[in-house]
Parts: sequence; C-alpha cells; structure tokens
Amino acid sequence: MAAEDGSESPGPGETKKGKSKTPRKAKENLLKQKSPAEFFAENKNIAGFDNPGKCLYTTVRELVENALDSAESISELPVVEITIEEIGKAKFNSMIGLVDRERIDEKLYDDYETEKAREKRLAKEARAQEIQARNAALGKKVKETAASKVMKGRGEALFYRVICKDNGKGMPHDDIPNMFGRVLSGTKYGLKQTRGKFGLGAKMALIWSKMSTGFPIEISSSMKRQNYISFCRLDIDIHRNIPHIHLHEKRDNKEKWHGAGIQVVIEGNWTTYRSKILHYMRQMAVITPYAQFLFRFVSDAPDKNITISFARRTDVMPPVPAETKHHPSSVDLLLIKRLIEETSKQNLLQFLQHEFIKIRKSYAERLIGEMGPEFNPKMSVKALSSRQIVRIHQLFRQAKFDDPNGDCLSPAGEYNLRLGIIKELHPDMVATYSGSAQVFEGHPFIVEAGVSVGGKDVKQGLNIFRFANRIPLLFEQGGDVVTRTAMKRINWSSYKINQVQDKVGVFVSIVSTKIPFKGTGKEYIGDDISEIATAVKSAIQQCCIQLKSKIVKKMQAREQQERKRNLSKYIPDATGAVYEVLKEMAKLHASKKRRYEGEAADILRKVSGQLITRETLQEKLAQHVEQVDYEMALEYATQSGVSEEPREDIYIQSLDYGKSFFDLCSPAFVFRLFS
Repeated sequence: MAAEDGSESPGPGETKKGKSKTPRKAKENLLKQKSPAEFFAENKNIAGFDNPGKCLYTTVRELVENALDSAESISELPVVEITIEEIGKAKFNSMIGLVDRERIDEKLYDDYETEKAREKRLAKEARAQEIQARNAALGKKVKETAASKVMKGRGEALFYRVICKDNGKGMPHDDIPNMFGRVLSGTKYGLKQTRGKFGLGAKMALIWSKMSTGFPIEISSSMKRQNYISFCRLDIDIHRNIPHIHLHEKRDNKEKWHGAGIQVVIEGNWTTYRSKILHYMRQMAVITPYAQFLFRFVSDAPDKNITISFARRTDVMPPVPAETKHHPSSVDLLLIKRLIEETSKQNLLQFLQHEFIKIRKSYAERLIGEMGPEFNPKMSVKALSSRQIVRIHQLFRQAKFDDPNGDCLSPAGEYNLRLGIIKELHPDMVATYSGSAQVFEGHPFIVEAGVSVGGKDVKQGLNIFRFANRIPLLFEQGGDVVTRTAMKRINWSSYKINQVQDKVGVFVSIVSTKIPFKGTGKEYIGDDISEIATAVKSAIQQCCIQLKSKIVKKMQAREQQERKRNLSKYIPDATGAVYEVLKEMAKLHASKKRRYEGEAADILRKVSGQLITRETLQEKLAQHVEQVDYEMALEYATQSGVSEEPREDIYIQSLDYGKSFFDLCSPAFVFRLFS
C-alpha cells in the first residue's frame, strides 16, 4: 500500500528504514569453546596458583617433583639444585626494555596517602619504636611490630627467577615443545604411582609467567650418551593450547651432562611463603634421604641470601613404580568403553583375561557364563553393544574378585623413612612401621608411619608431617585423615607420651595408584575413606607400641639413676652412723664384754687400730653404690639390645641379697663390704 506522499509503506515485519523486525541472535548465545590452557589460565587456583606467594611455592614444588621423577625413572640418585633469584622492579623493567618514569600525578597511584593518613601512620610507628626501645632496655624479647613489617614490605621485589636443575633422564629434543607448551600432555598418564598426574606442573608455571611477567620459559635438556644439549625458549598460545617456540636448537655437550634445567620468571611473594618453601624442602629431604638438595635464595640485599644444603644420607632407593592394569571393581562404563577401543585382543575372553588384573582364564569363562546367553567367549569384543557393556559393568560391581597386591607400588621404606627423620630432626628416639598393602575401591595402597620424640627445631606437642606418593602436603591440614587420626583417635598417654608437653613428630606416608585427594589442589586426603583411616591409625599405633617399650626402659634407667643419687647423697650420714656402730662394737670386743669370731673380729681389730677409718668406710660405700649401678646399667643395656662391649675388663661380684636396697647399718652388710 502506497503512502500519501507516494512512497511505499513498510510491510509487516519491516521497520521504516526497510529492515526486518526479526531480532538477531544475541552474541552471548553463540556456542563458544575454550582450550585446556585457557581454562586453567582462568581457573589457576585449581592447580594451586591462588596468589603470588602460593604461585611461587607451587612453581618450586612442581619443578622439584618433576626433577625427582626424572632421576628416579632411570634409578639415578637424585641431585637437585633449586635457585630463587629476587628481581627488583628496576631490574625487571630493564629486562623488558621499560624506562622508569617519575610520578606526575601522585593521587593516581594505589599507595597514595593523604597528609592526615601519613601523620597517623608516622605517629603509630613512633609509638611502636618507643615500645620496642623500652622493652629492649628491660631485656625483654622484642617482637616485630605490624608497622615495621609494613615499612619492610614497601618497595620489595615482586618478581623472581626460579631455576631448577637435575641429573635425571632428560627429554627427547623433538618432544620438548609439546611437553612444556601443551596443557594436558605428558608421560605420567596410566595406572601408576606417580607424583603428578594432570600434565600441568611446569606448564602452569609457564602460564603464570605469561600472565604475570610475559617472559618465556627456558629449557636445557640432555639424555644419557647424548653429545648435545637441547635448548628451547618458548611460551604458550593460550587460546589454541599449542607451544609458541622462540628458539629451539642443539648445543655442544662437552661435559657429558644429562638431566634438565628449567628457568622461569614469575610474579611471587617470597616474604609470605618463605617458611612454607623451606618447610617443603625440609620435608622432601625427610621422605627422600637418598636425594641431595641444594636450595639458594639470591637477593640484592646480602643479608637476605640463603643457602641450604640437604645432604644425601643413603644410596638405597625405592624401586621404580610399575604400571599396572585396572582392577574390575575400580572401572566405570566410560573406562570400559575406552579399554575396548584401545585393546588389541579380538574376543571377549582374551579381553577380560588380559586387560584386567585378578581375572584368570577360568574365572573369565565363569563371568561370561554369568552374563547371559547373548555372550560367549569367542564373540568379538569390538562388536559389543552399549547394553552389553552395561551388563559387564554391573557384573564387575557385583562379583567377587581377589584384591590387588601392592607389587606395583613404591613406598619410601622403613629404612629411608627412619633415616630421613633422624637426618633432619635429630630426635631422642624414633619408631617406624610399614603396613601391608590394602585396598580401597579396587586401588592398592600402603601406609607407612614414623613417630619421634624430641629433636632439633621441633615444637612442643604434635608435629604432623603428611606425605602422599612421597610428596609433602603442607596445606589444609585440619580436615586431613592423618591429622584427625593423630589428634582424636590415638590415646597418647597410654603409650607414656604427653601430647602437650613432649616434642612429638608424627610422620605418615601414603602411596597408591590413586590418591583420593579432596579438592583440586592435591593438598589433603579426606577422612571419609574408612580403609585408609583404619590403616593410618594402625600404623601410628604400631609405632607408639615400639616407643612405649623404649620410654619405659628409659624411665627405669632414670629411676635407677635417681636411686644412685639418693644413695650417694646419704653416704656421709650412713658412713658416720656405721662407723660409730663399728667403734662401739670394737670397744665391747676389746673389753671382752662381747666376743666376735673370725672375719668380724678381724674387722673390729682394724677399726681399733685405725686401719679402717671413717674415710675408708665412705670410700667402700661409694664403690659399692657404683658397682650396683653399673650392674643395673649393664642389665638395661642387654635388654635394650646394645651389643657394645665395655672398654676395659670389669669384674662384678655376684650379689645374693635379693634386694636393691640394703640396711647400711647392719653388721652383716658391713662385714660383707670388707670381705
């Protein structure tokens, strides 16, 4: 229909400008995809990269654990060097080619403070310094105030170069870009006890480096009997999850070195996580006493530099963990389908027999017979329908299977655990225990435990050290099965241990093909798996039983020493009393009012002739106390299993008194002294 001015009016569904009224599809409704690298970059807390301080700690942890895995995979005694180099803001800017600029608008910056706020802060700092000076004058311990901490924190470096070098297996030249520049790619997949499983590790450190500093990662690597060193500088294309290579070349390897060296520059916070990093290194030295660690922190301020060496204590290494097959009770539908796709076996009987553990040929035939008439041993496993796979899964959940053994696991071992505890804590006494393999949800696990009393740099009370697949766990201790068991389920007093006053170290290491971590940060093992909770409690109790016998013997030895001190303290008084009795008896014998015969008469004549004096009697009593004490000590040493022989010949007369205490004033005892 034409408009009055002669133009055509818009038709239905059209605007006056001739455009359709049909709404366009909103952009936010479009289907989008994210790469794994992009996902982890946006959710970095999943991998333990929560804040700059935690990022520094997690980077050190991942690099150290990769280094240990690399060396242990070729049965090489690990030598790991880790260096954290502090980079100030000025140095960082020069590294990236930025020129420092003076501030023009002070109010634009986050650390700007008004005149009133500045006066208030200075007044608070002045009061704090005055209190510190007063306490120092009185000889009291001076605590660092919050104000002084703030002053120290101002202008502190926020960037660090982390360098880790090892003597491990090294990496093939062509694989390095994908091993570091592609998330969820790695060599640790499969059913096997490993320190890491997610294919993240150094890749997350690279992602954090790209997010915080923009610097690429640098890798040097060489394998055994390789005459070149592979050098690679790369970062990661977050959106496509592929490596972006800056430089990849081969260099001369004149020193015949093998291993890997990784260098990454990241934002971090050494001040807040210093204790955690050092604590981690110390615990790693406990659980791997066969490794040698050298840790350095390098700063522009010489007084902040740190160099700590954790020496190797033994050359006995745990066996390399073996890859194993799945237990039927541990699989789900998705895993069964994947195993069917990947198997090289043709029929169902071979598939059940060779792709799972604890299914022998005869048992596989019985299982197939139980599945129903539509199943037979010779049927093609690739032709199984989804309904038939569900039937197999149901039978796996209902049937009985032998438990898997722990042959595929690699615990630290009682020997290494004890050595590690002694090397780092220097306790007064220590007991260790390694349990047998047990099972949860079809996965084998082994619990090892150690309990120590006393030691260097150990606080009073329970000091709990947790390890999973030989990795120290430092965070979220409150909900962990080890902490809950040690705090609530062990009656320490029944083992003669005071959990408040004594310095008690509790060490528990759990190894398994599947560690049931809670949360995404791999920081603690939950308390909801009864099999693990029972095994942890039993292992700690076994250690406590060993310690109880040692503590009781030590208490007995202490009581013997106390008896010796009491006897020695009363020797002068006893000597005076006994000597007065002997003098009175000698007078009666001399006056013939009472006659003594034989040995007694001879001793009394010596008393009258001053051959036996108060001093000689005191000396004899002291010798007798020493003799009794030495016999008790020798008996204690024999019971304790001490095989060291005395350094000189000692002849101990047999004591037939039948008591530990004697009547020092009885004539029979006195005469016995001089026989």
